[in-house]
Amino acid sequence: MTKPLISLAALLALTSPALAQDAPAAPSPNQIVAEAPAEEWLDIPAQDLLVMTLAPAANGSGRTVVIQLMPEPFSQSWVDNIRTLARAQWYDGITVNRVQDNYVVQWGDPNYDNPEADGAAKPLPEGLAETHERDYVFEYPRDPGGDPSYYPLSAVLRTSWIKRLVEQGVIPDEAQIREALSRQKGDSYALETAYIGGWPVGMAAEFQPKHRDIAWPVHCYGMVGVGRNLAPDAGTGAELYTVIGHAPRHLDRNIALVGRIVEGMEHLSSLTRGKGQLGFYEDESKRVPILSVRVASDLPEAERPAFEYLSTGGETFARYADARANRRDPFFNVPAGGADICNIPVPVRRVAD
Repeated sequence: MTKPLISLAALLALTSPALAQDAPAAPSPNQIVAEAPAEEWLDIPAQDLLVMTLAPAANGSGRTVVIQLMPEPFSQSWVDNIRTLARAQWYDGITVNRVQDNYVVQWGDPNYDNPEADGAAKPLPEGLAETHERDYVFEYPRDPGGDPSYYPLSAVLRTSWIKRLVEQGVIPDEAQIREALSRQKGDSYALETAYIGGWPVGMAAEFQPKHRDIAWPVHCYGMVGVGRNLAPDAGTGAELYTVIGHAPRHLDRNIALVGRIVEGMEHLSSLTRGKGQLGFYEDESKRVPILSVRVASDLPEAERPAFEYLSTGGETFARYADARANRRDPFFNVPAGGADICNIPVPVRRVAD
């Protein structure tokens, strides 16, 4: 079980007495993250990192993208396939084939499901696991008497709203608290949103064929998903894409999400947009070659990148989420009073060599 986002006691502690008039300027979200204690940063295992090397840019500079793969319980059949494909060096020599503005960058076999190509598809390696659309979501136990491994984002945002009333010198009575809570809007695509093990997820309940609580990863900027054809095809992991625009949350529960870009996003988001259907390149010379994709744990130790993420179960993340929802640093005149889960990305940083 992962740690909860933050304890209820810590959330309630956010409702501190009104700030003094001469109090220093509130810290920005980045300042809060920079001051996080070392113990709140968690290592990302090398086996969960992919190192993707693109062909050099026009000026000759190198282009490397690092992807963090999702751990259990997320999308494991696809994640296992991605490691198999990388270790078979199947990705070596494929290309970036589709760049759709404000949407996605997609890479894979240029002859797979590409209206701008007519060649033979690249054979897949043996040993790939079967994938199924039922695994776009996972069942998640919620035991009120136990220690839940998630904490809903709404708890942070609601407490942040009450804190704002306190900071403004309003002493919130019971009626004011109810009014403040009523102004917190729910998520448009899920009954609830939360962080599980450092990943943003949506949550809901299913009642057919049996009652169960379900959760699923959500399509935020930089998330990596699996290209597929029409259902029941769920994709293998050979075709991948990343979100480069406004979060396309309508794709949640319709496509497998398998990871996120943790470094080198600029090498994908800045690519020339495709002019063909769905942003595919009509001119094959525009396709960007991918030289190699390797699992970081398979690289020589000196070449392995190392990353860590800020625990979503610590006090720093709660302060950071509050600051993202209610910007109080000097530039902002009007705090928003809330935030979409995609507007509170989990901080990830490279570990210094």
